[in-house]
Amino acid sequence: MSGGTDADRAAAARARLVRSITRGGGLADPRWRAAFAQVPRHLFVPYYYESVPGGYERLTADDPAPLRRARWLRGAYRDVPLATRVRDAELLSSSSQPSLMARMLDALAVTDGSRVLEIGTGSGYNAALLCHRLGDRAVTTIDLEPEITATARTQLAAAGYRPEIVTGDGARGCPRRAPFDRIIATCALASVPVAWTGQCADGAVIVAPLATGVLALTVAPGGGRAEGRFLATPAFFVPLRGTDPAAGEGAPAAGTGHGLPPEALSDDRFQFLLALGAGSLLPQEAYALWRREHRPGRERYGLTVEGHRQWAWLDAPAGPYAWELR
Repeated sequence: MSGGTDADRAAAARARLVRSITRGGGLADPRWRAAFAQVPRHLFVPYYYESVPGGYERLTADDPAPLRRARWLRGAYRDVPLATRVRDAELLSSSSQPSLMARMLDALAVTDGSRVLEIGTGSGYNAALLCHRLGDRAVTTIDLEPEITATARTQLAAAGYRPEIVTGDGARGCPRRAPFDRIIATCALASVPVAWTGQCADGAVIVAPLATGVLALTVAPGGGRAEGRFLATPAFFVPLRGTDPAAGEGAPAAGTGHGLPPEALSDDRFQFLLALGAGSLLPQEAYALWRREHRPGRERYGLTVEGHRQWAWLDAPAGPYAWELR
């Protein structure tokens, strides 16, 4: 990245990122394209970690070596997730892959005036995109870790955005700011926390990662029921951490044996079904279903939430294939 100022290089990198996401089918809404083109991702990742043999390498904006600084800036606009917090070789927080963020924001289907709750503040970049589209007052973002919210607050302010930033258990939502028209989670769930639907306005949309997929639910009037399907795209996020048992630990590890053929165990679509059916479907049952239904992709699955009960299904809620989410 040579020539021009750092600001010029960053703007050019953002433009390339937007073109790449658009070619891949994302950012159909020009208002989201404008947000990705104008929100400076590099301000939200003043340092990040790249995986290297034996651990992680830290890249920073203030590296005294020009070539390493240039590498940091290029990396900030690659279409990949960036590890932003690591402890004892465990990934605690990251800035999500921009193209996946774009698909999730598209699925959120916001309209002017939508009030949004973001679960998992992370670097603050996703909150900044929401603020750019909807305005600061419409956006609430919550994270369990005070260090994360404090850092995100500083980075958001540096980029010119000031949403409501809350330190707390995202599994419990944010009752004092409810009701919400949209909820978006940037961390993996084991099930949909009961508190969320109760804090939604009628017809609200919830977009959240679950079982290595992304679920888009619509909340029925009264908040007691929500239903929707998975997007086609795979998704791997850091698990939601909190005190609410409904939050779980994110998607359970998929099976790695059980006498199943290698062609199933190496197929991402089957691994998704194993994760979605964990605790309810035996691996052999999941394999029989998967073969019988011609190896369905994520977009054929859905989830229904009714009070404290949640169940996944294939093709239709009242169809022959449904199982409790555990």
